[in-house]
Amino acid sequence: MMNIREESLQKHYEWQGKIEVISRAPITNSEELSLAYTPGVAEPCLEIQKDYDKSFKLTRRNNLVAVITDGTAVLGLGDIGPEAGMPVMEGKCALFKEFADVDAFPLCIRSKDVDEIVRTIYLISGSFGGINLEDIAAPRCFEIERRLKELCDIPVFHDDQHGTAVVVAAAMLNALKIVKKDIKDIRVVVNGAGSAGIAITKHIMNLGVQNVVLCDSVGILCEGDARLNPEKAAIAAVTNREKLTGTLTDAMKGTDVFIGVSAPGVVSEEMVQSMNSDAIVLAMSNPTPEIMPDLAKKAGARIIGTGRSDFPNQINNVLCFPGIFRGALDCRAKEINEDMKVAASYAIASLVDESELSEEYILPPAFDKRIGKTVAEAVMAAARKSGAARA
Repeated sequence: MMNIREESLQKHYEWQGKIEVISRAPITNSEELSLAYTPGVAEPCLEIQKDYDKSFKLTRRNNLVAVITDGTAVLGLGDIGPEAGMPVMEGKCALFKEFADVDAFPLCIRSKDVDEIVRTIYLISGSFGGINLEDIAAPRCFEIERRLKELCDIPVFHDDQHGTAVVVAAAMLNALKIVKKDIKDIRVVVNGAGSAGIAITKHIMNLGVQNVVLCDSVGILCEGDARLNPEKAAIAAVTNREKLTGTLTDAMKGTDVFIGVSAPGVVSEEMVQSMNSDAIVLAMSNPTPEIMPDLAKKAGARIIGTGRSDFPNQINNVLCFPGIFRGALDCRAKEINEDMKVAASYAIASLVDESELSEEYILPPAFDKRIGKTVAEAVMAAARKSGAARA
């Protein structure tokens, strides 16, 4: 029997791409041709020339997202190049369509130069209603996103950072309900100080976590450490207020929540045993978690989540990014801000009723039809309240 990788490769040969362009305008006779193209098409062109905002009403721009990578951090495979990243970008576009009816187009840029990437995306941004950055290595991804947010008048969202953070936070919110701990009182350790780890840390602090320690492969991040790059130094300045030093082993002692976006097998049973009672372990290294669920459970963890679909409590970005963009597009948001991301986390968490919550059910399944609409509505409400909405 073929394994999933072999079968997927065979299917990709069959599909020859996972998305295609479908015409919304019938062109079966000369009159329809004149309406969809010349000479009739001149009228919407002139309308947009007079009023830029009409580009969102007279073209598909109102529902179109660019999914963009430079191929440097693709799906745990590393720097495999933009063309090799295309199957992932096509897959992301297929998920946008399936889960929120958002049209998305994959774009793979053959450059690792920040200026060149930013300029390229900015120059094509007028064709889209939103930009989804994907699989761009840290720390370059931080600067690319920051600069594009300054330049573009449409939402720019790095899903590896913010999508991961939104779903992790939703899982944590529901897990805390089970163990009956207040978010303001818990101690959290995040292992992995790349794009996802830093974004998760910022996001859970926005939700109310006050005591969080971030670790990388060298150890605990502490303010004043000269080895830290600017992004790590900035997050170290607002975390680890006790100025702990040492390794991940030291960081995990007496903590309530472990969040892993790092490497396989870096957490031992002894490290989990050193955590507080009713510990929550969200080990998301793929395909092999920081600690396997059975070992974490044996060591005393109360609730365990991973990034895998073959274990309970899968933490998957598909729970959030389609709905977030659906909401942002529908209210013509100029950005996806912190309030909108917080609203998305609470919306996802709300889809598991408290009567249904259990150690093995803290997040709705990916195919729950309510997710896209619920997240979109929450994001739109937050966008309007925060002033980000334009419609």
